[in-house]
Amino acid sequence: MSDIIAQFKALKLYGMAGCYSELRQQNTSDVAESFNFANTLLNQLLQAETTERNIRSIRYQTQAARFPVQRHLQGFDFNQSKVDPQLIHQLATMEFTAVAQNLVLVGGTGTGKTHLAIAIGTSGIQYHNKKVRFGSRH
Repeated sequence: MSDIIAQFKALKLYGMAGCYSELRQQNTSDVAESFNFANTLLNQLLQAETTERNIRSIRYQTQAARFPVQRHLQGFDFNQSKVDPQLIHQLATMEFTAVAQNLVLVGGTGTGKTHLAIAIGTSGIQYHNKKVRFGSRH
């Protein structure tokens, strides 16, 4: 039951959280019977709202990052480029942002810098709730 209240608060629905708490404290049999159905319904609705907000946030952050194309690490051929796959996957965890560092990729034409930069940024947005900005100098 408190899980529903926590979900309300996580979604910043404080009025609903307070009202739900008050309704739970009412001990009438009518309210108690309807709470079983209501809990199931509320859990499903709250999960749907949380998922929808996450999807909208990812979509917005991806647009704000201004990636020129969409790329992912799964689509990068590490055999064609002299990069360390382990290092790239470590960078995709976005741990370097904890110490406020930027990521700059330097190399020759066709080495996969843009693909990797976009893929690492996409990973940060989708899996680590980071804000990313893509930049390119040419």
